Amino acid sequence: MAAFAPARSQSRLPVPAAQPQLLVGERPGRWLRRSRRSAIALPLAQRLPQSLGTWLALGFLGVSLGSGLVLGGHWQTMQDNYGEPRHMLARALGFGIEHVTISGLSGLSEQEVLVAAGIDAKTSLVFFDADEARKQLEATPLIREAAVRKLYPGEVSIQLTEREPYALWQVKGDLFVIAADGTVIDKMDDGRFAYLPLVVGSDANNRAGEYLALRNEAGAFAKHIRAATLVSGRRWNLKLDNGMDVRLPESKPEAALKRLVSLENDYRILDKDLLAIDLRQPDRVVMRLSEEAAAARAEQLKSKSKKKGGEA
Repeated sequence: MAAFAPARSQSRLPVPAAQPQLLVGERPGRWLRRSRRSAIALPLAQRLPQSLGTWLALGFLGVSLGSGLVLGGHWQTMQDNYGEPRHMLARALGFGIEHVTISGLSGLSEQEVLVAAGIDAKTSLVFFDADEARKQLEATPLIREAAVRKLYPGEVSIQLTEREPYALWQVKGDLFVIAADGTVIDKMDDGRFAYLPLVVGSDANNRAGEYLALRNEAGAFAKHIRAATLVSGRRWNLKLDNGMDVRLPESKPEAALKRLVSLENDYRILDKDLLAIDLRQPDRVVMRLSEEAAAARAEQLKSKSKKKGGEA
């Protein structure tokens, strides 16, 4: 009988780590050198671009020059003389504004339109904002509507519709140009609208049409009427070119004005030494003499009185 033999216990030994596969013809030392080199970081100087120092130097120089220009005021002077850098560049590329065509001018000058639109020799067509220019033009009181177009390579077209000046309005010492509906167009700063009829007083701007209708009734005599003052919002006083005041009634002022024209035609009252003529009463005319004329008139009446006394 065979003897029973216990099974051998299997010992578990540690498994060695897998060795790297060597390529045919490759030496182990070469592989070891590669592995060791990849584990070591390269120096910072070798990892930076070789031209970095040059660019940093140029950047520092640019910042220094820019700071010097700004702090010294030269940058602002350059922009004042030649415009913004973007406009300078665009003009250098041939996109300056060479021609500006303006249509619809009446009361404004070309220079006033250019200033309002923001156009000058420093402006380029590329960066010129046509919509903003339109808004600025329409903000001008004398301009009702504006259209602005850019025409490349170097032209701007501006079409205007102006508000038509109707009369001058004086109130509280200020003089304004007004439209037919009484809207203030602009303040009167020069003599270009001096030919317009003048109304004076509160709310006279809204009643200017009445005064112009009276002037039309006066015919050729209208050239002697210098202004009209609205009194208490009810009636008109006329100022003539010889300084005489004419008081018109509240009702039927046209009829009273016709009486005035008849007095001038028949008696040449404009040549008389009168301060005022009151036409407010339909059945009479009241005239106020100047101080000299009044004194002469009193002396004349006194002389007549003495003569009558002597005769008696």
